[in-house]
Amino acid sequence: MQDLWIFAYGSLMWNPGFTYEERLSARLHGYHRAFCVYSHVHRGTPERPGLVFGLDAGGSCRGIAYRVAAERAEATRAYLEEREQVTSVYLDRIKQVELIGGPSVPSLCFLVDRAHTQYAGKLDFATQVRLITEGVGSSGRNPDYLFSMVEHLREMGIHDVPLEALARAVHERIANASEAVAPG
Repeated sequence: MQDLWIFAYGSLMWNPGFTYEERLSARLHGYHRAFCVYSHVHRGTPERPGLVFGLDAGGSCRGIAYRVAAERAEATRAYLEEREQVTSVYLDRIKQVELIGGPSVPSLCFLVDRAHTQYAGKLDFATQVRLITEGVGSSGRNPDYLFSMVEHLREMGIHDVPLEALARAVHERIANASEAVAPG
């Protein structure tokens, strides 16, 4: 068995939940990070879905590549299968990931399954804001997921203008809802 590389583009970037030997900036070509998955477990429910990221076809995505030692590879893969594949919305595939300033390495990637019922596709801005604002699941509030993503991308030196606009809109909607229910 050999070391396992894993490409993280969402919550695995700030909360991997597994032990690793290296954590490096990386880019996956041919896929982009998108709020294209209705969350029925981690950030929403089937009755009130949230939205989470998927790697969807086209473009490229900056993220993190983790190298896991060979002796922990099987256990790490099992952990990720349990965490990421609760509803089987992702296809776990090995793709070449470019380490920033280094070589490309074959890495485990979780790509969205466009044939899955939880695939949301490209939703309009207002729908994204509503779903993210209202979503709550077993891993917490959907807005916290979005805000963490923006924060961690900034730490990597990435200013994703559309994602930051979405975060501002969600924050404003939460603030407006709080004002509407505040005693006055």
